[in-house]
Amino acid sequence: MCQVDEDYGELERAAVPSVSKKCVKCKEAPAALVIRAGDAYCRVCFKDYFIHKFRAMLGKNRVIFPGEKVLLAVSGGPSSCSMLRQVQEGLSQNANKKLRFLPGIAYIDEGAVIGQSVDERQRTVSELQALFKATGFPFYILPLEQVLDLPSSVVATAPSPSERPATAYKAAVDHFVQSDGANLLTQPEELEEKPLPLVQESRTRLLQQLIGSVNTLTAREDLLNRLRQHLLVHTARTEGYSKLMLGDSCTRLAVKLLTSISLGRGAQLAQDTGFLDSRYGDIISVRPMRDYSAKEIAYYNHIFSVPSVVIPSLDTKKTDKASIQRLTEHFVTKLQADFPSTVSTIYRTGEKLQNACRKSSAGDHCDRCLLCMCTLDTAVEKASAFQATLISDQLSRTKSKGGSSTEIPRQSPGRPESAAPAGLCCSSAGGLDCGRSARGGGYCSSK
Repeated sequence: MCQVDEDYGELERAAVPSVSKKCVKCKEAPAALVIRAGDAYCRVCFKDYFIHKFRAMLGKNRVIFPGEKVLLAVSGGPSSCSMLRQVQEGLSQNANKKLRFLPGIAYIDEGAVIGQSVDERQRTVSELQALFKATGFPFYILPLEQVLDLPSSVVATAPSPSERPATAYKAAVDHFVQSDGANLLTQPEELEEKPLPLVQESRTRLLQQLIGSVNTLTAREDLLNRLRQHLLVHTARTEGYSKLMLGDSCTRLAVKLLTSISLGRGAQLAQDTGFLDSRYGDIISVRPMRDYSAKEIAYYNHIFSVPSVVIPSLDTKKTDKASIQRLTEHFVTKLQADFPSTVSTIYRTGEKLQNACRKSSAGDHCDRCLLCMCTLDTAVEKASAFQATLISDQLSRTKSKGGSSTEIPRQSPGRPESAAPAGLCCSSAGGLDCGRSARGGGYCSSK
């Protein structure tokens, strides 16, 4: 029996990861951080690990060819700013495996959507403009109001360039190395000072009216994402960029995958969360940060002083149940804290997904959505949720001859199930007069 004064000794506690252990890579330097249980790195090894993962992602896929112009979509957040630092270091002279493309930066000012004043928007843009100037890359400040003036060609799939064979990448690298490829770093002297873009107040009100016409926060965030994507693609086309580089992290893609399933976009997951997104044809989007978790990016930015700008968004200071996106993010991050393999499991599942429309030998003739430019998933069987929705919509639009909606009388309580209401021809004539209006009631019709 337990006694109050009984000596149980010291209770053993579960082993907690400590930064006092040695680095798992070099086995010599003391660890400065712990990414996962058992993965402790020193500062030097963690930087090498972070850089290698970024360049290995680009080198493994071999999508960006030497000399191509790539537009970096930088929102000012930790992930996109970390991506900008990786590109900047990859183009430096002392880089081990240099990047061989021409980068540009695009930032979309969304201050009108969240109700910021003109001074607040100018302050944020000036801060980011100073950050972009330090990189030496050409940059474009794009107010979101410009999406109202986009041509209709932005929602049309342009003809994609012909696919190159696997040996074309190596041949392009050899040709680039033999030629003078040092002109990649001559851009800082050629940059011109660009004034901050001015936006008319009428266009701002029109954009706010568009966003305000959407009832739920879930739909607003989804609409804002589509508008942002159209503006980036249009800028890449007009400025001569063939690739668009996005800064979506592994954690963000895991949240996006579950959110898309909840919103009924399961057929488009391969393009929304994959490394390669070729829905626009001539402009190909890549996600080189998709192997990094939010924790790794936060550690890297803190240790190596990567600057970022805190910019509010639509869901800032909202509750966890304000939208499906917000609720899914809260669910994934909370589950990740208790089970560290949650994000990686969701992410690895998303890697196995494929596009619903596969290219045939005659070409890709799949119909596409005019808003998101993804392949329509309407070629389904009759016993499907999509067909049930169509039938329900067709029945709700059916009108009687008098102009009122056709209604089926409800079964009165206590009445036998076999007794049909008066006026139904099928119940009175046994189906012989089906197709004719019985007693002028109009319940039965050939259609």
